[in-house]
Amino acid sequence: MKFISTNNALKPSGHYSQAIVHNDLVYISGQLSIDPNTGEKKLGTIEEETARVLKNIELILKEADSDKNHVLKTTIYISDISLWDKVNKVYSDFFKNHKPTRAIVPTKELHFGFKVEIDVIATIKKN
Repeated sequence: MKFISTNNALKPSGHYSQAIVHNDLVYISGQLSIDPNTGEKKLGTIEEETARVLKNIELILKEADSDKNHVLKTTIYISDISLWDKVNKVYSDFFKNHKPTRAIVPTKELHFGFKVEIDVIATIKKN
């Protein structure tokens, strides 16, 4: 088992790992819209938050020797199911033709007032 931690401000503030690689799989903890350079919480529109979360996931995947085209599954938590179409648009623009499996989980609220949180399972790239 290998613990992944990027060299930026995305480091966990709680008792969990940013990501773990085990048996060629990358498990990324739920990510929020945090600026990786400053650690600032970037509350904004659902589109802005979703784009920031996906960019953060991309940074973690890179650190784990993976990329967005190796994502197998995502779980997306949103604060209101009415936001789904907007999230889906940003998500599809990010992944393009790659279509990981996914689950969407509407919640009443997310930590710090965020509108979206995403966790990921991916494979590492084979050299």
